[in-house]
Amino acid sequence: MLKEEHIHLKYQDSKEEKPLCLRKVTYRDDNNRLYEFITNNFEISREEVALIYKLRWNIELLFKKLKQNFQLHYFYSDTENGIKTQIGCTLLAQLLLQVLRVKSASKKAFSTVAALIRIHLISHLEMFWMIANCRSTYAKKQKRNKSPCLQTAMF
Repeated sequence: MLKEEHIHLKYQDSKEEKPLCLRKVTYRDDNNRLYEFITNNFEISREEVALIYKLRWNIELLFKKLKQNFQLHYFYSDTENGIKTQIGCTLLAQLLLQVLRVKSASKKAFSTVAALIRIHLISHLEMFWMIANCRSTYAKKQKRNKSPCLQTAMF
C-alpha cells in the first residue's frame, strides 16, 4: 500500500449541486505493478479495497473464459430467473470440464478440452481416454512438382 487520498467533487442533480466524496487507494502488488482504485466505501481498509478489485478481476476472467468456450453470446430468456439458470448451467458445465481436465492429468488447454467434449459428446468414447489420447495432427505438405503435367491429385 502506498497512499490513500480523498477526492471531493460536486455534481448537478436536478438543478441542485451535491457533493460527492470518493476515496483513491494506490496499491503496489508483489510484481511491483502500481494500481489505483477509486471507491466510495470509507469503512473498509486499503488492503480490503485492493483485494476486492483483485477478486473482481478474477470474476471478469472467469466470464471471459465462459463466453469464449460456451454459448453465452445471447440469453435464451429475458427474465432474471432465466438468465440466472443459463449462467448456472454454464458454470456447472465449466466446473465439470475443469474436473475432467484435472482428473485426466492433461496438459491441454481448457478450450481444447471443451472443443473435444463438444465434438465427441454423442460418440461412445470414454472421456478420460479421449482427452488423454486425442492429438492435433496435421499432414505435412509434400513437395509437388511444379510442372502441371506431372501433378497428381491427392485424395
